[in-house]
Amino acid sequence: MAPLVPRLLVLAALVVSYVGLTLVVSAGWLSSLDHQVLVAMSSSWNESLHPLFQFLAELGGIEVTSILMLGLFIYLLRGGFGADSLAVLAFVGGMVLEVLYKTALYHPGVPRAIEHKDGPSITDLLTSGGGLNSFPSGHVVRAVVAYGLIAFVIRRLAPWPIARLLAIPIAVVLIIIVSFDRLYLDAHWESDVIGGLLLGAIALLAGTVWLDRPRSADN
Repeated sequence: MAPLVPRLLVLAALVVSYVGLTLVVSAGWLSSLDHQVLVAMSSSWNESLHPLFQFLAELGGIEVTSILMLGLFIYLLRGGFGADSLAVLAFVGGMVLEVLYKTALYHPGVPRAIEHKDGPSITDLLTSGGGLNSFPSGHVVRAVVAYGLIAFVIRRLAPWPIARLLAIPIAVVLIIIVSFDRLYLDAHWESDVIGGLLLGAIALLAGTVWLDRPRSADN
């Protein structure tokens, strides 16, 4: 248990930070910064890049990330890591918390007149009526948990040194791409992206704690 103590402390700090950010966002204290970032992104808009960023949006879409998590679950299960495969529940938990926050926290998203068309997703069916708020960014939450967990497992189990070396840097790059994509498409406020990073990090860290949990002698 001792090796996990630093990670648990970081997890607690992330939870406190996320709760604090939620209070700040609900109070509207980041509205000015949100609009400044929106103006900066809008001023750099290039219509010719729109299809590219719509494609990049799919990296954090529920379809791609869910398929990746299902693949990770099957890989761990078939590899004899039955209990470890439950780490993907961190992904499910992150999505559940995201929806709960969007339902409970009043934080309207970027006006539709400004927002550029996002990549296609089944989540459009849920948001077409404008019933959900925008905090936190679901794309960012899913990207952090999905690519983070995959990188963590690769670091632990991959037989190729190059794969273990590149796993985390590639995951970080993918998360950065998805985060920037949310801002460039004006799909989310900057506070939504920060919230997604924090909530995703909480779920990811919880998943890694489970994967590195103390084992009994017969395991």
